[in-house]
Amino acid sequence: MKSLQYIFDNNRKWAEKIEREQPGFFEQLSKRQSPEYLWIGCADSRVPANEIIDLPPGDVFVHRNIANVVVHTDLNCLSVIQYAVEVLKVKHIIVCGHYGCGGVGAALDDHDHGLIDNWLRHIQDVYRLHRGELDAIADATARKDRLCELNVIEQVGNVCATTMVRNAWRTGQPLHVHGWIYRLEDGILRDLGVTATGMDG
Repeated sequence: MKSLQYIFDNNRKWAEKIEREQPGFFEQLSKRQSPEYLWIGCADSRVPANEIIDLPPGDVFVHRNIANVVVHTDLNCLSVIQYAVEVLKVKHIIVCGHYGCGGVGAALDDHDHGLIDNWLRHIQDVYRLHRGELDAIADATARKDRLCELNVIEQVGNVCATTMVRNAWRTGQPLHVHGWIYRLEDGILRDLGVTATGMDG
């Protein structure tokens, strides 16, 4: 079996660098967690939440899955949202997708991918809802990119429909739900303009 010692070495160098630059950082970090942001993103290894928005450990509560999907039967995702909203009292939930998403691409093609096809059905449902618009896009890459955007918008709606978010809004808890998308080719985030701040949008 190949040793992964280099990862432990990298970790030690990273921790030592942080401690040199900010003495006591890890001791303070260990005592509390009070992020203002919940990031729901894709599991793609090229889309690391903290690095993209340049925030340190402790500032972003993160949930990632294939194609940043929020489903009312996914107890893992819903538990993260509940903890973030009810315990951590985050002020912002960010659903962030990315162009060139492999999950979205797989949902569009006609191949058997195994178990993941059950998960991709959620994205295929988004495609079905917007079939007219998407089928009118002749360029395959542009069509996929638009589905990436529409998927984020749909998931923002799903977050807003959760009991946790609706209850927070009913009680006046300040909470914003955002839909963003990231471009791998330039590292830039784009706001899709679907921020919700309450029951009426």
